[in-house]
Amino acid sequence: MNYTTSAKETGLLLDTGITIGYDVPWKQVHELLIKAALATNGIMQDKNHKPFVFQTSLDDFYVAYQINAFTEQSHRTAGIYSDLHQNMQDFFNEGGVEILSPHCRSARDGKMTSIPANYLSKDYQIPSFNVSMKNPQDEKK
Repeated sequence: MNYTTSAKETGLLLDTGITIGYDVPWKQVHELLIKAALATNGIMQDKNHKPFVFQTSLDDFYVAYQINAFTEQSHRTAGIYSDLHQNMQDFFNEGGVEILSPHCRSARDGKMTSIPANYLSKDYQIPSFNVSMKNPQDEKK
């Protein structure tokens, strides 16, 4: 496909993704993404090529968003993506929205095993909880 000719005739669609926690209203995320796209040099802004947002998944701890925008400058896609990502950071920071994807972490204390009981030996004993701390000064000796 000739992206140069296609981009000049219909516009080349660029897209990039971001994940944001459920604590941020989706309408605010859409607004910030569209503002970032419109502020990016090389993104088309006419009524037939308006940037738009898809929500691509609802994951366990965050929502995945995709900003889509058109360009006529297929030879500048890498630079346009870079500028768009910078604008996304700036607009989210200015909007008071942290770009982070929260995750849940479970720290096992060693008391239980995930192996079903019928697979364990009859003399299996649940280990005691054990925390070991290294003193950085000990490593220098």
